[in-house]
Amino acid sequence: MTFRNALRAGTAEYHDVVDHLFGRFDMTDRVQYTAFLAGHARALPAAEQALEAAGIARIFPDWPERRRSHLLRADMATLDLVMPPPVAIVAFASDDEVWGAAYVIEGSKLGGAMLAKRVPGHFPSAYLSYQGPKGAMKAFMDRLDAAAPIDSDRAIAAARSVFAAFRAAAELELEKSAF
Repeated sequence: MTFRNALRAGTAEYHDVVDHLFGRFDMTDRVQYTAFLAGHARALPAAEQALEAAGIARIFPDWPERRRSHLLRADMATLDLVMPPPVAIVAFASDDEVWGAAYVIEGSKLGGAMLAKRVPGHFPSAYLSYQGPKGAMKAFMDRLDAAAPIDSDRAIAAARSVFAAFRAAAELELEKSAF
């Protein structure tokens, strides 16, 4: 089993819950779309900062081109929204944990691209539309599979912690907005 498949299997339940929660937002409704963005704004910048603090740039020198927090902030600013307080993100203490957390953040770009198709043209969607440098996802997955040895338990725990942060963020926005 590839490491990518081990991560997918080890996080499937967490991923499904996050997809279900964020899938409840109507991307064509301004109020719900802004709540969706606010949910992501509670988790993504904190996750990216935690990855940077753990040294992701050593693993991925193109990390600055992969980041999306600035695009999320820009979309929120276009909608006259302020960044909400972040949810807690666990610090990553090893390269194994960085790989696990990065798997979630990089993989979320695929879901973002699908969601971006549901966003009306008059709403900003730079955050959801951005895929990173050309071939970035394939390069990430190839490097993930080649990055051995990796402590899969640590990587899966880190990935689950990122999914848990997004879950908490979605639940906060859903509770606040009562959708």
